[in-house]
Amino acid sequence: MSQKVLLNSKEVNITLHRLACQLIENHDDFSETVLIGIQPRGKFLADRLAQMLTDDYKIKNIQFGHLDITFFRDDFRRGDKPLEANTTKIDFIVEDKNVVFIDDVLYTGRSIRSALTAIQSFGRPKDIELLTLIDRRFSRHLPIQPNYRGRQVDAIDNQKVIVKWVENEGEDAVYLVDK
Repeated sequence: MSQKVLLNSKEVNITLHRLACQLIENHDDFSETVLIGIQPRGKFLADRLAQMLTDDYKIKNIQFGHLDITFFRDDFRRGDKPLEANTTKIDFIVEDKNVVFIDDVLYTGRSIRSALTAIQSFGRPKDIELLTLIDRRFSRHLPIQPNYRGRQVDAIDNQKVIVKWVENEGEDAVYLVDK
């Protein structure tokens, strides 16, 4: 199994700062905006961005949470083993707010479609945007595009993009791996 480094730790950090600055440009003080990390992998990116916005850019009162989409997926009954749900933590109102979904890799678009369905349980947002660290642009099954992207990757179907976070795997890096 061969792997190629797409982003090393320094490049991940630079990319996160660029994404944070783009969010600030479009959402100013975040008084009408909420950040929602899509479980399981978008949680790490959302947590990191929220911390960066608060600590490095001094944005106060950022509302952010995590959304579990497990049972909203169109393939959740197709596996051999029972699925284990993640936790949803949304302790704020999304009604009439600008929602920014955050996920690590945009691949087919099915996770985002599931998130669009799941968020309706919490109210009707004014607007929904998508931020993704990696955009696999030629793999879409649905017409979904990110508003904010860290990096575009042209990967073929027998390749997988793996995002590692220091909080979970002990390093910040993005790899392209042959399956």
